[in-house]
Amino acid sequence: IYTAASGLKGHLAAQAAIANNMANASTIGFRADRVVFDQLNVTGPGLSSRQPASEEVTDADRRPGTIFQTGKPLDVAVTGDQWIAVQASDGSEAYIRRGDLSVAKTGVLETGDGFPVIGSGGPITVPPAQKVTIGPDGSVNIIPFGAEPGAAPVVVDRIKLASLKGSDTVKGLDNLLHVRGGGALPGDPTATLVSGSLEGSNVNLTEALVDMIENQRSYEVQANLIKSAK
Repeated sequence: IYTAASGLKGHLAAQAAIANNMANASTIGFRADRVVFDQLNVTGPGLSSRQPASEEVTDADRRPGTIFQTGKPLDVAVTGDQWIAVQASDGSEAYIRRGDLSVAKTGVLETGDGFPVIGSGGPITVPPAQKVTIGPDGSVNIIPFGAEPGAAPVVVDRIKLASLKGSDTVKGLDNLLHVRGGGALPGDPTATLVSGSLEGSNVNLTEALVDMIENQRSYEVQANLIKSAK
């Protein structure tokens, strides 16, 4: 019974992850929650050892999504394995692939879900300007008010782009990647952006539907096991 109960708990977590993936199939830069097999410690009368594997949501699918053009100057798509550094709600540094950027009323450059984008010295603040663009190297360029026609853009800051290669990162409940145990990754000076484009979600709806059906059937098997034991 305890073995089946742990299985039910794992399948509930898996179903929640699959439902969250399907709900975010059209969210810019979303990385699907990953369901993997992991062994759980089960405690109960007469049980003191590790029991058969059960499904748990442990991380995110790191595969890239499809890049599409928007033509908007503040939309960017990251190429390769680099991620945009942002400031999480708790003030720590985290990483995201969502590139629909905008300038808030306070002048802070932020992502579509409101996380401040980090530059060379913290969150990037953009002064009032008649035009703001982002270069392929992540540089934030402005044309100040009153500038002469044809004047060269002024570089305000550069978006920090970090590579995840060789690092231990995990997806948090805020849909951001965090360094396990805290800390920050160094910036990658070779990283590039595609301006005027966005990266879509990497959720495959067909795979998600199949996973949901299989997970539901496995849940029923565990429930029937409890009924048989009863």
